Amino acid sequence: MPFDWTFLLLVPGMIVAAYAQFQVSSAYKAYSKVRTKNGITGAEVARTLLDSNGLSTIGIEGVAGNLTDHYDPRSKVMRLSQGVGQQASIAAVGIAAHETGHAIQDKEGYGPLRFRSFMVPITGFASNLAWPLFFLGFFFAQTSWGFALMDLGIVLFSLALLFNIITLPVEFNASKRAVEALMDNHLILPGEEIGVKKVLRAAALTYVAAALMSLLTLLRLLILRGSRD
Repeated sequence: MPFDWTFLLLVPGMIVAAYAQFQVSSAYKAYSKVRTKNGITGAEVARTLLDSNGLSTIGIEGVAGNLTDHYDPRSKVMRLSQGVGQQASIAAVGIAAHETGHAIQDKEGYGPLRFRSFMVPITGFASNLAWPLFFLGFFFAQTSWGFALMDLGIVLFSLALLFNIITLPVEFNASKRAVEALMDNHLILPGEEIGVKKVLRAAALTYVAAALMSLLTLLRLLILRGSRD
């Protein structure tokens, strides 16, 4: 079977993804050991910021795992891992504030967040079908319906790329809100924002890597599609 050179297109994305994962793991590990000077925990930060923004009805729940923290706009619940909710570290308060930023986005009707929430079920369905349809069409390209299946697979995968792209402003905006909220509400002391920013920048890089990987994968699909003409 001949070597598929189009796989090489994915290498830059894999490198960026590995680097992003290393950065977020390193930053989280390092700043999880740096205690906040005022001893405030991630859950306390989240509760304070939620209440100060008129979001006292939003509950805070625990969730298993590390870096599994998230705000659920459908259930109106914030879920924080033990390492974030119960710890008084720079990493914990930064992540908790970031997730609170999403809750505030939801309250304000932030456009990119609304669009991403709308795309979630669509993207999941499209992603599950994109690859099977494309490669079924690829192997039966000489039939009348082979190219149609490949094209449909490409269209469905494009939705995943769109989702990853729209995620970028959502995450960057939430991080910006997080730093400003922590400082405006005096939840961190001067100088501590440096560590918060490092943690959030590292986390943001993972979303950039995901978008890049989706873009390179779409390019690969287009090239494979063209090779069957």
